[in-house]
Amino acid sequence: MLLLGLCLACTVFGIVLIASATKVYHTRQYVLIQSAATVIGIGLYFVFSLIDLDSIASKWKLLFAFSVLFIMSLQVLGVADNTGNRAWIRFAGIGIQPAEVVKIPFTILLAKLMCHLKDTRGLSNIWSVPQLVGLFGLFAGLIVIISADMGSALVYASIFIVMLWVGGLKLYWFLIGGGVIAAAFPIVWNNFFTERYRMRILAPYDPSIDPEGLDIKYQVKQSLAAMSHGGLTGSGLFHGPSTQSGATFAQHTDFIFAVVAEELGFLGCLLVVALLAGIIIRCIYVGVQSKSEMGLLVCTGLAAMLIFQTLENIGMCIGLTPVIGLTLPFFSYGGSSIITLFAAMGIVSGIRYRSKSRGYYY
Repeated sequence: MLLLGLCLACTVFGIVLIASATKVYHTRQYVLIQSAATVIGIGLYFVFSLIDLDSIASKWKLLFAFSVLFIMSLQVLGVADNTGNRAWIRFAGIGIQPAEVVKIPFTILLAKLMCHLKDTRGLSNIWSVPQLVGLFGLFAGLIVIISADMGSALVYASIFIVMLWVGGLKLYWFLIGGGVIAAAFPIVWNNFFTERYRMRILAPYDPSIDPEGLDIKYQVKQSLAAMSHGGLTGSGLFHGPSTQSGATFAQHTDFIFAVVAEELGFLGCLLVVALLAGIIIRCIYVGVQSKSEMGLLVCTGLAAMLIFQTLENIGMCIGLTPVIGLTLPFFSYGGSSIITLFAAMGIVSGIRYRSKSRGYYY
């Protein structure tokens, strides 16, 4: 219930922020959709709390087939909207982002494979590592090739790296992997990234790129302008000059942290970070205390997802990281995101519940 309380606190807080961010659009659609997604998410939270993780993992063939086919469906059904990424399936006004939903199956599949390899030939065995890399490469590769969603692929990479580290993969494999990436990076950078995409990645670190903030840096410039109004306590909910004029780009999704800074100030930002940190710490705590290798890996993988998305989203709002279209967990508008997050936290809750019922907590 502690974890559910933290999730609900973030989500309700987020709905209030979305209401403020979308007031300029003169519609309640975003608030209603986010509220409906939250109700569905709460239901899934309890459902997954009651399902044994091992029973889910035992259906790994179905999880794998569903995940691959769901992502591949973007090739036919995917819609790019105004992002340039074919990352959404839309019907009857409802949007679903497969890469968001598949984060949970990917985490469980990776944990299942790691546990199997540790029980057989060993995680750091020369034949084990290619299987792990192959699983990650398949998912991340499909996402990049079909939907061009580099942001989601990086989230999968963060889950992959953290789970391997927690699982005990030998350090030399990380060094080898780093060397391979370093050797391949110039080839990928020069042959697979467009000039504009390279500029987007370098923009936070190169002052010579769009110094006036009229092109590549325009979104971040507007975000920083909004945040500069906030001060310590902010301009007040529904009273932010930039927010209420709609000047901030994607202010109800990717840049909702700018709304927090403008309308609730530095103290509001601290509250958001504290709530998210509470959820992350709880996930790690449950994993460490679960006395189960599978539970530990899944909890830390989901925590890694939250950590990366939080750092990247806040970083791009303040101009420290590239703008790659990642939302702030629990706060940004997005039905797929909210439902997935509550389902993921339900799995963590289930790990905690079954650990207690088996006498692991005293």
